[in-house]
Amino acid sequence: MKKWIKRAGLWIRSKLLLVAPGNTAIKGAAIGLIVLIVCLILINSILFAFEIGDPWYLLFGLITLLLAFLLGLLGSWLIRIISLIPKIYRVAFIMSVPLLFLIVYQQIVLVTGLVLISSLLGAAFYTFRKSHFSVLRVPKKVVAVLGLLIGLAGLGISGYYYLLTGLEVDPIENAALLSSDKIPPILGKSPAEAGEYRVNTITYGSGKDKHRPEFADKVIDNFITDSVNGVAFLDNWKGFSGWWREKYWGFDDKSLPINGRVWYPEGQGPFPLVLVVHGNHSMQDYSDPGYDYLGELLASRGMILVSVDENFINSSWTDIKGGLEKENDARGWLLLEHLKVWHNWNTQADHPFFNKIDIDKIALIGHSRGGEAVVHAAMLNELDYYPDDATVRLNYNFNIKSIVAIAPVDGQYEPGDTRTKLKNIDYFVIHGSQDADVSSYMGSMQYERITFQDSAYHFKAGLYVYGANHGQFNTSWGNNDTGNPFLGLLNLKQQLNEDSQREIAKVYIAAFLETTLQGEMEYLPLFLDARRGKNWLPETIYLNQFEDSNLKTLANFEEDFDVSTLSADSGSILSKNLSVWRESEIQLKWAKKGSRAAFLGWDYEVADSLKDDRAKDFVPDSLIANYSLNLNPSAFLLDSASVLMFSMAESTEDSNPKSSGKWVNGTNEINKEESEDGEENSTEEPENNVAKTKNESEKKKAKKPLDFTIHLIDSAGQSISFLLSEFSPLQREIPVVIMKSDFIKGHNDSEKVFQTFAFNLGKFAELNTSFNLTQTKIIKFVFDQNTSGVVVVDNIGFSRDF
Repeated sequence: MKKWIKRAGLWIRSKLLLVAPGNTAIKGAAIGLIVLIVCLILINSILFAFEIGDPWYLLFGLITLLLAFLLGLLGSWLIRIISLIPKIYRVAFIMSVPLLFLIVYQQIVLVTGLVLISSLLGAAFYTFRKSHFSVLRVPKKVVAVLGLLIGLAGLGISGYYYLLTGLEVDPIENAALLSSDKIPPILGKSPAEAGEYRVNTITYGSGKDKHRPEFADKVIDNFITDSVNGVAFLDNWKGFSGWWREKYWGFDDKSLPINGRVWYPEGQGPFPLVLVVHGNHSMQDYSDPGYDYLGELLASRGMILVSVDENFINSSWTDIKGGLEKENDARGWLLLEHLKVWHNWNTQADHPFFNKIDIDKIALIGHSRGGEAVVHAAMLNELDYYPDDATVRLNYNFNIKSIVAIAPVDGQYEPGDTRTKLKNIDYFVIHGSQDADVSSYMGSMQYERITFQDSAYHFKAGLYVYGANHGQFNTSWGNNDTGNPFLGLLNLKQQLNEDSQREIAKVYIAAFLETTLQGEMEYLPLFLDARRGKNWLPETIYLNQFEDSNLKTLANFEEDFDVSTLSADSGSILSKNLSVWRESEIQLKWAKKGSRAAFLGWDYEVADSLKDDRAKDFVPDSLIANYSLNLNPSAFLLDSASVLMFSMAESTEDSNPKSSGKWVNGTNEINKEESEDGEENSTEEPENNVAKTKNESEKKKAKKPLDFTIHLIDSAGQSISFLLSEFSPLQREIPVVIMKSDFIKGHNDSEKVFQTFAFNLGKFAELNTSFNLTQTKIIKFVFDQNTSGVVVVDNIGFSRDF
């Protein structure tokens, strides 16, 4: 048989040679292709040169041809070099590199290192083992020994590097701690402490799960639920992935189970009902047990917590092509189906939960994709019809009071191709800086799309936690956010331990639900300022975002493109000596935030020895930058309970962009006085790459947080002033290193995370008894503390003291 196959192959080859083009034909084909492209480029260049009236474009076309020719020669040379590589190594290299990229998160530094180390070690081993090292010539012996030593050294360094928890980053100053003594803590017990109720647990389910007995044969009669048809909400339960999913679970998308594990207080009730849902994770690594710490806590404090099982729509290794994607509407819809079951139980006289549920107090908690899904659930809850298919009737209308989003994604599902907006609902989002899964603060985007329009009190809050990761909010997920078993590739040095991270979640989530469901308003200040909970919270950097329905906006920069106008009906904005002044969209790591803000920068060119000193001590008053908002006093009716509020973040962009390019002329001099019309004069170009000239000790010094003076001026010209640091200095933008390989590349990520500032105007009005708070006409930010910086300010307005 082998002989016949060989003969057949030789016969086919001989016939192909009869029709194969010869060298002359191949040469002609190449010349034909070259003539075609040369003619087209020349014609294009001549026509375009005449069209624009610039004969130099013809030269540009000729240079393009020359570069293309050189590129062809280089490519041909590389192909020839590659062809010289022995076949076995070519096969090994081409096979290994793509797989290595998958394994090490597309880190080219790691791929290169691993290829070199393994190649050197393999070559050295076979040289010593197979090639009779003793008979080799001296040069080859030297090369073999060097290869072995380099390979072993690389292996040792790689192993050590892999086993390290991580590496230290440059110091970061915790700005809030500098003013912590001015912020009194909330007195009393931590909301993370267990309450007075005894906690019981139970599970319910549809009884069809092949792998989860707690949702199948262990479910008692009163807690067996009906399956639901999810075809309208799931688009891709088909192919190999769908076949395996059905085979694994024992059901398809037409009979999705309603499974949940319950922690509930022992007592008469009625109790608020809270549903928590996990996000996307390997479907075989069950996620729903991971919120037990919340279940035990909330049930002890008089709430029913249900951890909803949606593992069957999570991802699987079988999703090679076309798994379930953009399924977050299904995740949200399933939550509503769970609420329907609970409402039915609450009305069934023979059910253990008869009249145990306070149907006017419902909250949803979601983690990761679940953090987006709870928003979709609240949106779908208000609709009569499914927005993407109005033939599907919804009509739920449950009384969902509040939402908690833990490290959520955003925009995975878009109803009607737009992002979900909510109104008149309380919202809290928490996110960690060391999140290696959702590494951008996506929940801040949904935060911007929560509005308040009715007469009830509402608030929305965000918390950014330095050191928190994605998975430790779930006890099943842990410290590996990637799903890749090679945990040593992650930098875990700055990561909080799991107990600290979950303690933060317990404090804030319990406080939020106590406030929004139980009316315990003493916890409300915690959402404006984490220092209010300093007796309860682990020490780290916290950045709070807060807005309530009392806020009357002066400027949110959404109204137009005129930087001199306010969002309020009347008023104006002026600036002086700013080096950066614009209003633009806020860019996060992954996407635009969906909100515009004012970018304000200043730069006083001073000697390096003065850069960390207070600017007002040596910069002339006439050169100090400021930003003024001129308002109509009658529009806000301020009093002693009024609070000036705004959100602010640092921007790490250049604070002196006019130091080069078109902004520079030959007459720049440092400390030029401003012109009579108030416009900023040009200044001398600063030294380039100052950071590169710093010595090592300077590099390790934490940057001083930003501070400035706030002036309020009334209609009579009387004023009060106070520092931003009366609340807190502004936290510098926080650099984050997720992968260890980023240290090799000198790379870190950061993004603009806002912090809300609040100043009780009644307190500061006491500084000047002649100041008339009700006639406040000007708010002025005076950048007199730091010698340079860029800040981003948003949502300036007035609220009410708690």
